[in-house]
Amino acid sequence: MPAVKGAGWMLDKLMMSLQFPFVQYALIVGVLIALCSALLGVTLVLKRFSFIGDGLSHVAFGAMAIAAVLNLSNELLLVLPVTVVCAVLLLRTGKNTKIKGDAAIAMISVGALAIGYLIMNLFSTSTNLTGDVCSTLVGSVSILTLTPAEVWLCVILSIAVMVIFVLFYNKIFAVTFDESFAKATGTKTDAYNLLIAVIIAVIIVLAMNLVGSLLISALIIFPALSAMRVFKSFKAVTICSAVLSVICALTGLMISILAETPVGSTIVAADIVAFAVFWIAGSIMNRA
Repeated sequence: MPAVKGAGWMLDKLMMSLQFPFVQYALIVGVLIALCSALLGVTLVLKRFSFIGDGLSHVAFGAMAIAAVLNLSNELLLVLPVTVVCAVLLLRTGKNTKIKGDAAIAMISVGALAIGYLIMNLFSTSTNLTGDVCSTLVGSVSILTLTPAEVWLCVILSIAVMVIFVLFYNKIFAVTFDESFAKATGTKTDAYNLLIAVIIAVIIVLAMNLVGSLLISALIIFPALSAMRVFKSFKAVTICSAVLSVICALTGLMISILAETPVGSTIVAADIVAFAVFWIAGSIMNRA
């Protein structure tokens, strides 16, 4: 009987929370960001560039700190272009440079994080600097403070990412699996790598509101790795990754509402549980 009462109480609390606009905004943005992250996550994992999400998230954090100091009314005007440029540079490393991709990511990641935090300490006028930094790094409350304009911007950018991915699915597939062969057959691999870089940068900037700078790579990598444990084809892995990412995002958001836990950390915890389940399922299937 107490369990039934507890379940009913949780359902009532959830339904009451869903009546608030900021919760509705969080659910909409959370689903869209999770979906977009999963689509490109498979490509990043297969190209062995999984850590790029972490590096770019720190770049975005540094750019956001500069935008805050400059009192820009719209931080995306600075954060998005800077993140796009760094994404292009990172994806091109290892080809014509002496600094390989992993080293370049480590340099940019640590450097941008340190500079961003230093700038926020030196020039910030906020009375709660620690809270602002924590919110930006781990996404504790930022997803629950979105304005209607930010939600619409997220919707537009997310739809653009999904449309581009669907339209250029075959080219992205070719560049992901065998870039040398794709180039030999006439595919403009540099152009599509640039396209991938831009899409990744957009996703990183959007995902900062959901899970924060430090947890973005988890949102990108875990659903892809989970799907790869069970499925083998690129299409099946991509679809499974997208569905799983959305389910984990919704689960994490709802649990954070009911248990009053940090949104970003709760979503990543849901992704970790899903990965464990898929790991066990994959092991069982391989033995069968």
